[in-house]
Amino acid sequence: MSIEDFGKPFCHQAMWNSRLRTTGGRFFPKDGHLDFNPKLYHTYGLEVFRRIVRHELCHYHLYYEKKGYRHADSDFKTLLRQVDGLRYAPSIPSQKVAYQYRCQQCGQTYARKRRVDTSKYACGNCHGRLELI
Repeated sequence: MSIEDFGKPFCHQAMWNSRLRTTGGRFFPKDGHLDFNPKLYHTYGLEVFRRIVRHELCHYHLYYEKKGYRHADSDFKTLLRQVDGLRYAPSIPSQKVAYQYRCQQCGQTYARKRRVDTSKYACGNCHGRLELI
């Protein structure tokens, strides 16, 4: 893809990193490797993923050409437009809420991903006891 879109070879490693949460990929100037988020590939498909790869390759090639490779640099913005890369990664669907709590006094509900110790925590509005729904 690097030779096809940029006319230059990619000489380092590219790998999946499933720990990425808010970004489509990362470029590491220290050793030149690229990390990509597999969740975006599975969610949005090949075309969006190819545009994410182009974005990271813009960072890569501009860094090794000693040009502005950061997001705010005009060299980066120009090259990104030329190769039709994504400026921002699409949002990743969030995890669903696992626990629902309700205040026994005022009825306020709270959605949480983790369990809450109801003997230790209380309602933020009226300081009433919480119950797991």
